[in-house]
Amino acid sequence: MLTGQEPSVYYPEQLRRIKYADPETGKIYVFLTNNFKLGAKVIADLYKSRWQIELFFKWIKQHLRIKAFYGTSENAVKTQIWSAISVYVLIALVKKRLNLDITLYTFLQILSVSVFEKVDILQLVTNSAGTIESTYTDNQLNLFDL
Repeated sequence: MLTGQEPSVYYPEQLRRIKYADPETGKIYVFLTNNFKLGAKVIADLYKSRWQIELFFKWIKQHLRIKAFYGTSENAVKTQIWSAISVYVLIALVKKRLNLDITLYTFLQILSVSVFEKVDILQLVTNSAGTIESTYTDNQLNLFDL
């Protein structure tokens, strides 16, 4: 993007190129910044911290099912994230206490489907799918046996 005859068209300000070698992995990273006051190590550390924030939000999207934030203020976003994390931790604790062999995702799916039913949690997860279905289909007409 910034190479060619007229790179200033894309970004008119001066940029600084920083090359950083990670001592742990040996990988070389190249960063572009418009900050000329901070040292190269500080810039590299800032990018590393930013990447940790990106990974945190990726984890939130994958595990907490936050599709959209209901508010735009800092307090609203923090409240929604903390509420979702609290629910996630509570469900993980219940799963551990009950020594369940199902994944946390499956456990959350079972709970979300049966959230308004008055059924013991242990009974929900120990019943087989067929047993659960049979309790609901006894009152149903069979469509194909007319």
